[in-house]
Amino acid sequence: MLQAFTLQQKVNKSPNTVTHIPPFPYLSEISVRLFLFCVREISATKMDDAETKGRIEETVRRVLQESDMDEVTESKIRKQASEQLGLDLSQPHFKAFVKQVVKAFLQEEEQRQQQQQQDEDDDDEEEEQGGVSKGKEYDDEGDLIICRLSDKRRVTIQDFRGKTLVSIREYYKKDGKELPTSKGISLTEEQWSTFKKNVPAIEKAIKKMESS
Repeated sequence: MLQAFTLQQKVNKSPNTVTHIPPFPYLSEISVRLFLFCVREISATKMDDAETKGRIEETVRRVLQESDMDEVTESKIRKQASEQLGLDLSQPHFKAFVKQVVKAFLQEEEQRQQQQQQDEDDDDEEEEQGGVSKGKEYDDEGDLIICRLSDKRRVTIQDFRGKTLVSIREYYKKDGKELPTSKGISLTEEQWSTFKKNVPAIEKAIKKMESS
């Protein structure tokens, strides 16, 4: 191939030789391959540019932040970033770099969500320990109020010597606080379970008494 190319040069330079000869069929293929090689080299050079990498990462992250994470794919992200940057990010070196950026972004998002959930759990725990929790009400002794049967009577859940009790008691006011009286009943978990199973029978008996 090199000999043929040298021959072509000699023919063109010789004044006593016909300057027009049929082109060798493989010259166009050489040109195409040389062009593609140059393109790859230029792209690789651009990829080594820290500024270009920074632009790609910034654009890919912005596209990710603006996208619906349940529907977006790496291919869509790469396509949108390509359009914004004016670069063909489907090239192997670009594609690998974009993949790294997407992976790092997803890992950061997962860690952020886990931290946010942990912070919310910690806040709920602090509120419960302080006797205040969203959607929940506690009496002045720290027992959870399930419902108020009347102005003075209420159903509470309390912990007594390691046992959970369901208490129905009357309360009185003293020094601005509402405190339970001795009037009422406290049921253990077993007793409450037995009572709950018999609620239908109680309701049936009540209806029968009302109708008689």
